[in-house]
Amino acid sequence: MSSVSTEARRCAARVAPLDPATYARHAIHGTERTWTQTNCYTDLVIELVHGLGNDPCAMLPFTLAIDFEGDQWTFFKPSHHDLSMLYGLDVQELAMWKDPIEHVCEQVGAGRPVLIELDSFWLPDTSGTAYRTAHQKTTVGVNEIDVERGYMAYFHNQGFFAVEGEDFRKLFELPGLPPYVEFVKPVPNFIRRTQNELLDCSLALLKAHLARAPRENPFVRFKARLVEDLESLLAADMDHFHKYSFATLRQYGACFELAETYLEWLAVKSITGLEMPRSAFATISQTAKAFQFQLARSMTRKKTLDLAPLDTMAAQWDVGMTLLQSRYA
Repeated sequence: MSSVSTEARRCAARVAPLDPATYARHAIHGTERTWTQTNCYTDLVIELVHGLGNDPCAMLPFTLAIDFEGDQWTFFKPSHHDLSMLYGLDVQELAMWKDPIEHVCEQVGAGRPVLIELDSFWLPDTSGTAYRTAHQKTTVGVNEIDVERGYMAYFHNQGFFAVEGEDFRKLFELPGLPPYVEFVKPVPNFIRRTQNELLDCSLALLKAHLARAPRENPFVRFKARLVEDLESLLAADMDHFHKYSFATLRQYGACFELAETYLEWLAVKSITGLEMPRSAFATISQTAKAFQFQLARSMTRKKTLDLAPLDTMAAQWDVGMTLLQSRYA
């Protein structure tokens, strides 16, 4: 960090008045969930939206457009358009033309959280997985930074954390190409929506996302592809299993649990008649979790995998999506 300007070294800035020691994560990241993690970007945005005082459940209609993409399921995440419409949060790419820490200081100082790719090796919240053991790229949302103190408070995965000292200094010693960085600025003159306005906006987004949802059952295509890939999967090691599972079973399993959460949120808002699709998506999520363990056992024992759970999930997708399409599309 020797190239950091004197001005940046004096930087001490914060967006929201949050303390990692007392921060309460959103219920979406509660311990009772079937999938305690979704994916790194979506988890981060959920907590960022929550930490800024908004209800992240309103943005969940995007989950209904998930599809099987051939080599993976959709890496689902809320669109910038949705974040702008619901919460007045405008996500923009930040061009890296000087030391990244200087950009972070300036944007956070302007009241704009910064989403930046950093190395998990230096992030204490990844203790037990990557911290001080593995170099893995991950995106964090910077809410507070104090360069002179050597301190940063940030959103990451399912929570809000702090890093300081040597870890803080090493985080910004970024070798190679500059990281991908975004900043989140308030939409000018945006007035925070009332609960009724937020619901109406969310329902409009629901219709839009249903309009781009797959018309053919993605589980039928996924099963056909898994039949093709199964021989190579059963011959692979567990490191390959974790990569495959993250791109497939975990993606759609966690996504449909969020879809279930969204329908539950609508029910709390007095939107009735959604019990069947909500139950269908819960079944998909829970069956995907069990199927993930079944695949792991099959790969460990090199034994055939029963694919019948995919038929169950396909049937539940038909139930849930048919009812939602008939009502909202």
